[in-house]
Amino acid sequence: NSGNVVALHEFTDILVFLLHADPNMVNAGDMNGSGNLMDFLDEPFPDVGTYEDFHTIDWLREKSRDTDRHRKITSKSKESIWEFIKSLLDAWSGWVVMLLIGLLAGTLAGVIDLAVDWMTDLKEGVCLSAFWYSHEQCCWTSNETTFDDRDKCPQWQKWSELLVSQSEGASAYILNYFLYIMWALCFAFLAVSLVRVFAPYACGSGIPEIKTILSGFIIRGYLGKWTLLIKTVTLVLVVSSGLSLGKEGPLVHVACCCGNFFSSLFSKYSKNEGKRREVLSAAAAAGVSVAFGAPIGGVLFSLEEVSYYFPLKTLWRSFFAALVAAFTLRSINPFGNSRLVLFYVEYHTPWYMAELFPFILLGVFGGLWGTLFIRCNIAWCRRRKTTRLGKYPVLEVIVITAITAIIAYPNPYTRRSTSELISELFNDCGALESSQLCDYINDPNMTRPVDDIPDRPAGPGVYTAMWQLALALVFKIVITIFTFGMKIPSGLFIPSMAVGAMAGRMVGIGVEQLAYHHHDWIIFRNWCRPGADCVTPGLYAMVGAAACLGGVTRMTVSLVVIMFELTGGLEYIVPLMAAAVTSKWVADAFGKEGIYEAHIHLNGYPFLDVKDEFTHRTLATDVMRPRRGEAPLSVLTQDSMTVEDVETLIKETDYNGFPVVVSKDSERLIGFAQRRELILAIKNARQRQDGVVSNSIVYFTEDPPELPPNSPHPLKLRRILNLSPFTVTDHTPMETVVDIFRKLGLRQCLVTRSGRLLGIITKKDVLRHMAQMANQDPESIMFN
Repeated sequence: NSGNVVALHEFTDILVFLLHADPNMVNAGDMNGSGNLMDFLDEPFPDVGTYEDFHTIDWLREKSRDTDRHRKITSKSKESIWEFIKSLLDAWSGWVVMLLIGLLAGTLAGVIDLAVDWMTDLKEGVCLSAFWYSHEQCCWTSNETTFDDRDKCPQWQKWSELLVSQSEGASAYILNYFLYIMWALCFAFLAVSLVRVFAPYACGSGIPEIKTILSGFIIRGYLGKWTLLIKTVTLVLVVSSGLSLGKEGPLVHVACCCGNFFSSLFSKYSKNEGKRREVLSAAAAAGVSVAFGAPIGGVLFSLEEVSYYFPLKTLWRSFFAALVAAFTLRSINPFGNSRLVLFYVEYHTPWYMAELFPFILLGVFGGLWGTLFIRCNIAWCRRRKTTRLGKYPVLEVIVITAITAIIAYPNPYTRRSTSELISELFNDCGALESSQLCDYINDPNMTRPVDDIPDRPAGPGVYTAMWQLALALVFKIVITIFTFGMKIPSGLFIPSMAVGAMAGRMVGIGVEQLAYHHHDWIIFRNWCRPGADCVTPGLYAMVGAAACLGGVTRMTVSLVVIMFELTGGLEYIVPLMAAAVTSKWVADAFGKEGIYEAHIHLNGYPFLDVKDEFTHRTLATDVMRPRRGEAPLSVLTQDSMTVEDVETLIKETDYNGFPVVVSKDSERLIGFAQRRELILAIKNARQRQDGVVSNSIVYFTEDPPELPPNSPHPLKLRRILNLSPFTVTDHTPMETVVDIFRKLGLRQCLVTRSGRLLGIITKKDVLRHMAQMANQDPESIMFN
């Protein structure tokens, strides 16, 4: 316990007092029942300093406890070589935890990528030479694969070929269609059943809850071992089922589960909730690092989007964890291309100033799509929570999966995995590309290098692809609204990027054809000569993906860095920045909340967003409890209440703590006692201290009160009293109070006037008041 040193000093002082005191004084003390002066709390007892489920931690106390622990270790390190080695181990424990998180997160991400690749292909066929090979791996090992038919090899057979020995025709198509749907339903049913039975917290993205946990809220089991195991397994199943969701958000949750597991192995983190959250912030960075192959973007994502308290030390450790995670994933090489991600691209053409206009238009589209998605998804999720629909999560998942599979199969752009779709949309059309999107009419006299193919007129394949992409875009926009928030792991990064990439690729092809057919127009004349390679449609897809992801999440800096790490497009950082900023401006014009903040408010988590501004002219006295007409504040007195009085007060109220005053008449504030610690202290005192009964006086002062002869032993609880609770005056502006709650992470704040206690403001009161000022339902704040 961090208080052991103080306890030792108090114990020594008491011994000195007893040895040097007048014997008559001691006897007199024995006669009036207060002879046992030693505070039983001088010895640590279990569970003090811990928190109950769905409660907020006290950041100031956690910081103070860590400082005490560090001071104790530093002073003891000078006593012996062994203590010095222990202090070094303590200092290095943070880096060891980061190393372990990086290794496990990278390994899990690699396994998930490999499993998803195999199971996605399993819906369409199987490899006869080795059933655990995906389609691509199966044809790699074949000696009979030609370049033109690189996706066809004898070892890989579609289900129709295997079952009825037909690869073409209506019967083969219907059989493949039917088995595609069956496999998708099987994967989705297995995933939702596992989540429902073994780990209900494994559903959803996880980022809203992780943001809430990092702000100081306790959700026990959310980062537990079962959640880690089930989320990892079900993530593979749901992504393979073809549902419109991604694995990137849930990978952040998986990495934070790893962080929670490893921090529980070191007492420095397991016994201090504030320190544990530093580890979780770094774990979130490692999660994004392996999700996108973007270590720097991961650190910035943790800083900008997820973390509440992010000291410089955590920045370094996040960087290290993200580095180790990316290195581990690179060692596994799940995509076989020596890259960390599936859609690494290289473009060979610079962008031109005139192209900023379509890039900004894509930013506007991203902002509008983000606003539409957030409003529709929140409305659907609210309907799910408030109607009978929420009682049938398995049925909902099965129905959405069936609809997705039935509509997705006929369109080649929705049939394949979303990551493969984005990869194809990002790709530049080289001479070796066989995609429909690259079906241009070639000039037979062309004698240019392979990497510098001039703009060409679109062929029939490009026009077919445009129609299919338009249909796929509408389908993705609609189905993602209903998919995100179901009782299965569901990420939003990949579906959002797919929507933007489809829109961007179509805009890119449009601009490319416009430049080819109208190269004499004034906007094209300066930079697009006939026979030049002017426009890269893949770049437009990349910018569109960034714009839509920014519109939904409201990320800016971390988004741009993730995108250029993801694609290797460092040269295109300005178009990405323009699109990201535009999408944020447009989306913010309709509402300041990103999708994660909207889900936090929907679930009623007590999250004080640092980005929100409070501009109303209200005072602390307008918000504090008790209000006029309400029952007076429940308080403890410093030396006039019995154990029974305290137990009755605890039983009749559900407050998290009680102010301690001199007396109920004066109401001069002494300190603040936490409910949980009062319960534990009284329970332990009854078990371990003789003479403590229901009518024993409880006192919070240094010296026991004067008691009549033959009174039962008093109970000293000064050690659990916070002697410096945070206080404000009744005329403090609420703007200042809200700022204090955000920056210090307070649970409650006492309101005084000239040292006299008037009331209390809790975090819940602040959130209620902010909701009221924003014309929202103040009772939507569900948790303590």
